[in-house]
Amino acid sequence: MDQPGTDLYSTPNLLTGARIAAVPVVVVLLFFEGKVASFVGAMLFLLAGATDFLDGFLARRHMLVSRVGKFMDPLADKLLVSAALIMLIPLGRVPAWIAFLIIGRELAVTGLRGLAASEGIILAPDRWGKTKTLLQMAALSALILHYPYFGVNFHQVGTALLWLALFTTLASGVSYFLTFFKQYPEGRET
Repeated sequence: MDQPGTDLYSTPNLLTGARIAAVPVVVVLLFFEGKVASFVGAMLFLLAGATDFLDGFLARRHMLVSRVGKFMDPLADKLLVSAALIMLIPLGRVPAWIAFLIIGRELAVTGLRGLAASEGIILAPDRWGKTKTLLQMAALSALILHYPYFGVNFHQVGTALLWLALFTTLASGVSYFLTFFKQYPEGRET
């Protein structure tokens, strides 16, 4: 199903590239406190997060799945989420230990996927992984927005969603490790 590496400039890969390009802009916007910077940062983060779902949909629908896309798509997600988590710590919007657990899980699963691939084991994204991405994007969007709008306290909404995202992120990580160890051949040295 993978297309040759010549599809570097396919629409899904360009969307992934746009998500990566949004990371430094979101970071810069989070240096500024206030409703305007938070609103613009949240909208950009939300838009970048939406490209994650759109690029995968387009890649599968138009059979544009490529090795570049398989590598860059999860990397873009991790960069976007990690940057937002780290920038929200000094603003007092995300506890450092929660950021550590979420980023640590992302690094652990990335390493596990590399090990699995070297052993010929495929760890495909499951419903836990997709749910955790959606919850992380929703929580971080609300926490970046932070200020009340239309009577909604987005900081409280974001905090509640972040707890759900944390639980789902950790459950997803456990699921990947269990799947790996069920498929890992017995008796093989590590």
